Amino acid sequence: MIKVIGVRFKKAGKIYYFSPEEFNIIKGDYVIVETARGVEFGECVIGIREVSEEDIISPLKSVIRIADEKDILKHKENKEKEEEALSICLKKIEEHELNMKLIDVEYTFDNHKVIFYFTADGRVDFRELVKDLATIFKTRIELRQIGVRDEAKMIGGLGPCGRPMCCSSFLGDFASVSIKMAKEQNLSLNPTKISGICGRLMCCLNYEQSTYEDIRKRLPKVGAIVKTPYGNGEVTGNSIVKEIVKVKLKKGDEEVIEEYGISDIELISGEYEDTVDESNIKLEIESEEDKKLIKDLFSEK
Repeated sequence: MIKVIGVRFKKAGKIYYFSPEEFNIIKGDYVIVETARGVEFGECVIGIREVSEEDIISPLKSVIRIADEKDILKHKENKEKEEEALSICLKKIEEHELNMKLIDVEYTFDNHKVIFYFTADGRVDFRELVKDLATIFKTRIELRQIGVRDEAKMIGGLGPCGRPMCCSSFLGDFASVSIKMAKEQNLSLNPTKISGICGRLMCCLNYEQSTYEDIRKRLPKVGAIVKTPYGNGEVTGNSIVKEIVKVKLKKGDEEVIEEYGISDIELISGEYEDTVDESNIKLEIESEEDKKLIKDLFSEK
């Protein structure tokens, strides 16, 4: 087992492990650490703990020091410089008539590099722009193209639910999301209703997916024949959320519909609900906006 702390460099950013060395670091402390791109300023979000070597990405970098007042002041100054750099770069992009959208600017803590994040529909020849920026800022310049999900994470905003977007408030990584998840959760297959601000499938489709998968493995499909405490019957409906199955039974000369819990029935013939064929899923198109969303809806970028 190895002692580590978890450090985050941006709000809702990915958490990286570092060796605390001899420092008594607690959650909430600001630290100066050695990273692959140089010295960086970050916040300790996981206090000192022991993890197995398998969870460590080698080589494990070290904490240089706990940030002092000078370090915190320099970090604030870097943030102010980033706002100025954003304004300057926007003007230069306009001058060069480049088809790109500038999203954010980031100074490394030691000011050895300035990173400009942008989105674009295709490749952009920004060589002249880089020359201009290098002349102005007199340091290394990196222009990094990002996808629409990263753009949404950086900018932030409110999701369709009315709450701050998950990606910009607590999600460190983007999980893979598929249209099959919406189908298995019996959600609307209208692109507008299952898409986030970024135009991609909403990340929250993944949150309860494992629960739905577990229930569907035990939930008979409509048309299946099941054994109940009152005899055999045909499944006419079911509810994943309630874990309830509706069964048509014969009681004397009458047919009745009864509800049973999954644990109260036994499958005799038919299938369980865990077999959803993604290739047969059809989206519900209601407007021109839905048609525009379909093109990019399934992209992971």
